[in-house]
Amino acid sequence: MLAMALAAGLRDSCALPKPFPMLSVFDEGTFAPCPAPFNLAAHVLAAGEATPDKIALSILRPTGAERWSYARLIAAIRGTATGLLQAGIEPGQIVLLRLGNTVDFPIAYLGAIAAGIVPVPTSSQLTEPEVARILAQLSPAAVLRAEGIACPPADIPVHTAETFTSWHDLPPADYAMGDPERLAYIIYTSGTSGVPRAVGHAHRAIWARQMMMEGWYGLLPSDRLLHAGAFNWTYTLGTGLMDPWTRGATALIPKAGTDPAQLALLMKRNDASLFAAAPGVFRQVLKYPVPPLPKLRHALSAGEKLSNTIRDSWRAATGSEIYEAFGMSECSTFISGSPETPALPGTLGRPQAGRRVAVLGPDHTPVALNEPGTLAVHRGDPGLMLGYIGAPDETEARFAGDWFLTGDQVTMGEGASITYLGRDDDMMNAGGYRVSPLEVEAALADLPGVLELAVTDLAIKEDVRVIAAFYVSDAPIDEDALQAAAAERLARYKQPRTWVRVEALPRNANGKLRRKALQDQAID
Repeated sequence: MLAMALAAGLRDSCALPKPFPMLSVFDEGTFAPCPAPFNLAAHVLAAGEATPDKIALSILRPTGAERWSYARLIAAIRGTATGLLQAGIEPGQIVLLRLGNTVDFPIAYLGAIAAGIVPVPTSSQLTEPEVARILAQLSPAAVLRAEGIACPPADIPVHTAETFTSWHDLPPADYAMGDPERLAYIIYTSGTSGVPRAVGHAHRAIWARQMMMEGWYGLLPSDRLLHAGAFNWTYTLGTGLMDPWTRGATALIPKAGTDPAQLALLMKRNDASLFAAAPGVFRQVLKYPVPPLPKLRHALSAGEKLSNTIRDSWRAATGSEIYEAFGMSECSTFISGSPETPALPGTLGRPQAGRRVAVLGPDHTPVALNEPGTLAVHRGDPGLMLGYIGAPDETEARFAGDWFLTGDQVTMGEGASITYLGRDDDMMNAGGYRVSPLEVEAALADLPGVLELAVTDLAIKEDVRVIAAFYVSDAPIDEDALQAAAAERLARYKQPRTWVRVEALPRNANGKLRRKALQDQAID
């Protein structure tokens, strides 16, 4: 019922008229509609079903690799689907994934979707209070939990590794085929209100990723794509795993804890043809000598803005290009440069073929070319979310007619090249994760001895930003104590890395916090 209600409100779209040449609208034809009936997991694994002996996944170590053929991977996923159903979880119900950086994560995720169950992938860094809020909001039917991953006591079944790994050997479940508009999975993103939002995506979301395979990756079945992220990061889950598997390519994932100094050597030893990472990982790799990489065609970057310094250094070290993509949890990546259409210098790239994108003014109509406005995605985009779970008013507030408002300020130039200008809110970027300052401030509001507190992100050197907390107190407070308290309440990527005691927080005449002044104060 939840998915039907979301879909009913969002999936109907009007035909968009062809743009006037001088307006900031990109519409070069809509993408092919998602077929029905449909199942996201069945789509991802179809190419592998046809090539069962091919290596689908190699988990890389400096001294070797753990290899999964498509036959073994698909058996584990469909066996997990059987196990979930036998455990009494019904199609349409929610299962929370509290798993670590291992292959168990994508197996459980796709196994749930194969069965028609709705997985909620979460960061292993989340604390018990953060997970407790998710449990209260979503009321999942069960939790899959790995050892050592935070999860508060819950009055629902909690399946541990001993159980869910045994499901790999069960007989395969049939794929639960159905309406491509129905809810497939839920991911969390920081909300501008300070409360993390549960973003509901339909099965059709995977269908839309074909646009980025052409408009960003240039992905081929023969590719060997090495992604430097953790299994349980959605960037890795999509770009590093599901997209290569959809193409019938091979995914290469370094074992958890791999030293960045080893990444270039792993690329060489394992004949990586594509490399994907967040900008910070490229910076770490470039600190060490990079051996010749004759099989590497190009690299892919997303999560935060890539600097020209990193781009130029990578080109000098490898002789290959980095193609950047821009997106968000609500629509994944939809603007990019690619081998076929490189981004113009200083731009994010252009909308991928099949997308409908505009730059809107305050009246929510397209502005002229090269004029600033809000980046917007058409309501009919097959990769766009169904909505925020349990927040219909907040969902509709993000729409203006047929357009979803991203909140990002951009300009669109000739050829639909997009230049990024910034956010129209105070969202921070911490290592590729968007984090709401309001969420961090709410979690830290009652720290002992702290009278007032505000956070913002700061550039500590080129290409490196950290979260900083500014606080007012009657007396200095030990920074280690503040850091320990933050660690109990927030995932590591949300925690302040520096603490600054100030006499007062900067506010305007109406009492509103001036975050830009905090940044200036830190520089002074």
